[in-house]
Amino acid sequence: MFEQSLIQLGLSYTQAAVYEALLKSGPLPAGKIAKKTEFKRGLIYKILEELGESGLIEKKEEENKVAIFEVKHPLQLRDFAEKKQQEARDAKLALEGVLPAIVSEFNLVSQKPGILFFEGEEGIREVLADSLSSRSEIYTYADMESVVKYMDKINKDYVKKRNKLGLKKKVVMIDNEFTREYMKKYYKETTDVRFIDHELYPFSALTEIYDGTISYVTAEKENKIGVIIKNESIYKMQKALFEFVWNNAKKID
Repeated sequence: MFEQSLIQLGLSYTQAAVYEALLKSGPLPAGKIAKKTEFKRGLIYKILEELGESGLIEKKEEENKVAIFEVKHPLQLRDFAEKKQQEARDAKLALEGVLPAIVSEFNLVSQKPGILFFEGEEGIREVLADSLSSRSEIYTYADMESVVKYMDKINKDYVKKRNKLGLKKKVVMIDNEFTREYMKKYYKETTDVRFIDHELYPFSALTEIYDGTISYVTAEKENKIGVIIKNESIYKMQKALFEFVWNNAKKID
């Protein structure tokens, strides 16, 4: 009756069966639980221990009497569910921390391009943060006016961390009055800038090229997305194209 719901909650099939047997029958010794569920007694003791550790049942013992097991108040299931949800959030957070490295290792062995997709402001932060581990100079295309307009706080946090790490960057920017004024007070120690004509080459995004990786971020009010591509061949092509553009771009006054 409740078995499927209990499994969806996070219990195993055997745990759900034992829990429901106790729920319907009331307090029982392990032997009778084994008969009701048709599980071997050795397995029953293991399941009862697991359910006890989860806070869903309790064991009652009296001197010279067989131990009895009974279900705790069903509201304990809510606490169990919340604990499982927190464990899932922690697991996801831990995975995000190592996933880029796992993808890189997979790509190295399989020689397949690794592509990671991100959404929202937190996704944009993750994409930018990936370049903070770069071992080489970062190449970037940027429409600074759009970046300041739609992701200013995210970019400032990123730039602060990058400068603290001393990571150098070459940036090709859209040339307009706003960008030239903005760059007068930028971090010149770690950032070298050149311009391309905003009418001939319009775009409103941010691209970074570093360590076998290319990342893209949209600088828009809506539809904030980011993509990370890890592939040596694509990286080398984009790096060569950037260097061509850089050598033909206008130097900052």
